[in-house]
Amino acid sequence: MEEMSGDEKHDHSAASTLDVLWVLYDQVLRISPDSVADDDRDRFLLSKGHAPKAFYAVLAAKGFIDVAELPGFGTFGSILGHHPDRNLIAGVEIASGSLGHGLPIGVGVALGLRARGQTSRVFVLVGDAELDEGSNHEAIAFAGAVGLERLTVIAVDNSSSTYGWSGGLETRFSREGWSAARVNGRDHQALAQALTAAHPGVPRLVVAVVDPS
Repeated sequence: MEEMSGDEKHDHSAASTLDVLWVLYDQVLRISPDSVADDDRDRFLLSKGHAPKAFYAVLAAKGFIDVAELPGFGTFGSILGHHPDRNLIAGVEIASGSLGHGLPIGVGVALGLRARGQTSRVFVLVGDAELDEGSNHEAIAFAGAVGLERLTVIAVDNSSSTYGWSGGLETRFSREGWSAARVNGRDHQALAQALTAAHPGVPRLVVAVVDPS
């Protein structure tokens, strides 16, 4: 990520997601540069839209975009904007920006895939601070009530939330019927195990804890 130029204010946000993103694309997601348009691909939604640097770096490492694009991050004419654009970058499912939208979109995508009888999984990466948005509470309650077992949310917890949640983020989800786990957000083995653990009949939450510094 160091070779990129442009707006530096979201460096910490990007750094907090790098390990999660790598594990997802290296060990978990059923998607490749050749399958970005396949109906049976897994879907990854970056709701934590202030963290595109890490996302772009992983996409480049996995062949979705040309590594030569990275130094142009955030510059005029670059495909790599300060928020990902699904119309410009292969493998980007949503154009994120306003916080609190990714999880509701993920719920809709998972519900639609289930209605079509598909087994594709939907993974949504959120930040702990954006869970302050009320739209997420509604999405959490609905997904648990209808048992969206193909939906997994990864919440990067770097203690940036204004309000937090009594008992930890996982209690917010588990009381709505989700399967939940808390792991070290830098431990690749723990992340992989948590992201691939069976959770029949219910959606899954993985809280990835990272040092806010």
